Amino acid sequence: MKVLITGAAGFIGSALALRLLARGDEVVGIDNHNDYYDPSLKEARLARHADHPGYTHCRIDLADKAAVQEVFAVHRPRRVVNLAAQAGVRYSIENPLSYIESNIVGFAHILENCRHHEIEHLVYASSSSVYGANTAMPFSVHHNVDHPLSVYAASKKSNELMAHTYSHLFGLPTTGLRFFTVYGPWDRPDMALAKFTRAIMADEPIKIFNYGKHRRDFTFIDDIIEGVVRVLDKPATPNPEWSGNNPDPGSSTAPWRVYNIGNNRQVELMEYVETLEKALGKTAQKEMLPLQPGDVPDTFADVTDLARDFNYQPNTTVQEGIGRFAAWYREYYGV
Repeated sequence: MKVLITGAAGFIGSALALRLLARGDEVVGIDNHNDYYDPSLKEARLARHADHPGYTHCRIDLADKAAVQEVFAVHRPRRVVNLAAQAGVRYSIENPLSYIESNIVGFAHILENCRHHEIEHLVYASSSSVYGANTAMPFSVHHNVDHPLSVYAASKKSNELMAHTYSHLFGLPTTGLRFFTVYGPWDRPDMALAKFTRAIMADEPIKIFNYGKHRRDFTFIDDIIEGVVRVLDKPATPNPEWSGNNPDPGSSTAPWRVYNIGNNRQVELMEYVETLEKALGKTAQKEMLPLQPGDVPDTFADVTDLARDFNYQPNTTVQEGIGRFAAWYREYYGV
């Protein structure tokens, strides 16, 4: 089938494009190649599949209404995976309006075109950050998520609400995936793993926020892609048991669902750093700092629903995943 991927030069989008092309799908990619981080990394990711005969790339911005309409009209995809977004919790405090334009206005353009072109299934990236001030662990899609702690988190919660409206009004099957700290080869340079690695290799100190007491549900890129593909192949359906008297936040009478996609295991930040040190063969200089505004101390994904509905079983350990990242980093950056 023909699949449209937004953010196709991004960390997750490029990996998904490779996977879909390998199984014989046609892929149309959208990416604006902005300079939030080094665009050369995006070009290098894209180069892995840009010349594939089943791939078409469109350098446009989702906020450009006419350009998005043209892509849908010309290429007529059957299914859509929306991964394009302005990412980063801390940057959303500095530049909140960029999140409104990309994550909300851009997503509205995707929804409108999915509606008018009778898309079979829209899968879109949400985030574990929507859990915000929640402290009940593990985080479940059946928990209320009305207390985000950053504009980034609020934009992702907005995506879930916008998608629900389109599912309810127009019967558009939509599935939101709340990603939990994705990492691996070709990772974004603004993510902790890449920042730590660069600093360690340069004999510079790494910043350890919350004095190292963070716990995260780190999820390897291959496990994420496996989950996305399984979800894409099975459009969302209504929950016949849903009741307005006791509303379930994770499903609906409309063809709308949200799922956590994570490793289902918490890892303390210091264990993560120690694993990286072993993979690199170097000890990090550590600068211990307090919790940053917008950050949450812990994340932990309950993936029960994803396992039940899609037989999802993440199986990459942090030791294996960081080892593979470290090997890629050395090769790509020549260090």
